[in-house]
Amino acid sequence: MPTLPSRIVIATRESALALWQARHIEARLRALYPELDVAISGMTTEGDRKLGVSLAKVGGKGLFVKELEDALARGDADIAVHSMKDVPMDLLPGHVIGAVPERADPRDAFLSNVQRDLAELPPGARVGTSSLRRESQLRAVRPDLAVRPLRGNVPTRVRKLDEGEFDAIILAAAGLKRLGLADRITRILGTNECLPAVGQGALGIECRGDRADLLELLRPLGDEATAAAVRAERAVSRTLGASCTVPLAAYAEVSGPEIRVRAYVGAPDGTRIARADVSGAVDDAERVGVAAAEELRHAGAADILAGLDRTTPVRR
Repeated sequence: MPTLPSRIVIATRESALALWQARHIEARLRALYPELDVAISGMTTEGDRKLGVSLAKVGGKGLFVKELEDALARGDADIAVHSMKDVPMDLLPGHVIGAVPERADPRDAFLSNVQRDLAELPPGARVGTSSLRRESQLRAVRPDLAVRPLRGNVPTRVRKLDEGEFDAIILAAAGLKRLGLADRITRILGTNECLPAVGQGALGIECRGDRADLLELLRPLGDEATAAAVRAERAVSRTLGASCTVPLAAYAEVSGPEIRVRAYVGAPDGTRIARADVSGAVDDAERVGVAAAEELRHAGAADILAGLDRTTPVRR
C-alpha cells in the first residue's frame, strides 16, 4: 500500500456551487484523515469568464475543467472536484477520475413565483433554462411556452426569476439544495417528466493516474453504485458522440445486481424524440449504456442528431 500524502491541494472553480463541492470533499477528507493538511485553490475557468455566451460557441462544458486539469498536470494541485455533468468524455492524458462519491438528487427542479406547476403556466409563459436537453423535453409537452436561454451561476439565475425576466426557470435540484436554496423549489420534476443529464447530481474527483497515493486516499470516498450509474450514462453519450450541444439525457438506476438505463434524444423543438430503456448486470454497466445508445439509434436518434448538426443553433 502506498504511503498516503500529508498534504493535498484541491483545485476548484470559484463559483458558489463549485466551492461548496470542494469544501464538501475537504470536510470528508478531514473526517477520514484528521492529520491531513487540506487546502483549496480557487480558479476562474474560461467557462466562468464567458457565462454570457453559449457554451456551444466557445468550446463546451470542457471549458469548466481545463484550467483545473492544467493545475493537476503542473503539480500546482493534487485533486480537482468536478460536477460529473461538466466533465468531457476524454480527460487530459494520464488523468483519471479517482472517486465518484454518492450521488445527490439527480432530478430537475421547477421554480416559479407565479405558478405551482409547469402545467399551470399559461401559453406564451417565459421559461428559462440553460439546457438544450431540458428545452427539448419541455417543448415536447408544452410547445406553447416561450423557452428562453438562461446563463449565469445558480444565484444569478434565481435572481433573474425574481426580477421578472422569466415566469419560471428549471435548474438542477442538487445545486439548489447544496446552496441552501431548496425552499425556492416550487416542484421537483420526476425523471419520467424530465430525464436528467449525464452525471447530473454526481461529483467526480480527478487526479493524475500515476498518483497511487492519491488513488488510495480517495478510495473510501467512492460509491460503487453511483460510479456504475455514471459509467453507464457516460457510455450512452460517448457511443453517440454527444456533447453539450446535443439534447441528450441519460439516467441510470442501480438495484442490487441490476442496472437500468433510460436515455433520450430529441429535436430542440420536441417534435422528434427517441427513447431507450435497457437493463442489465451492474457489473457490465458500460455495456448496458452502449446498448441504450444503440436502442436510441434504432429509434431514430441518428436522424435527429444529423438534422441538429445541419440546422440547429445549439446551446448548453
